[in-house]
Amino acid sequence: MALARNRVSRFLSDSRPQAEPTFFSLTNFYREEFVKCQRCIDAHREYYSERTIAEVENALTKVLGQLDHLCAKEDADKIVSRLLQQFDTLTRLSVWSDPRQIH
Repeated sequence: MALARNRVSRFLSDSRPQAEPTFFSLTNFYREEFVKCQRCIDAHREYYSERTIAEVENALTKVLGQLDHLCAKEDADKIVSRLLQQFDTLTRLSVWSDPRQIH
């Protein structure tokens, strides 16, 4: 009986991976989206001035640096979505995206 109890206690123990907090998952999702913007700018660098490239890279660096903080806010989806829309105005990434790959 003790052997069976030991097996059950091991089964019921909290050895499974802990779920990520919602904001962490949200942060990862948005981080991937901003990295896509960064790649798009890099891929189309020839169409932008050096000043524009520098400003966009600075803005992306700033947003990525504050992403954890932004995603922890109650209205994170609105704030970060708005930022992504602003970057999309420049990169037009949504035009190039495959609609079947949208999250």
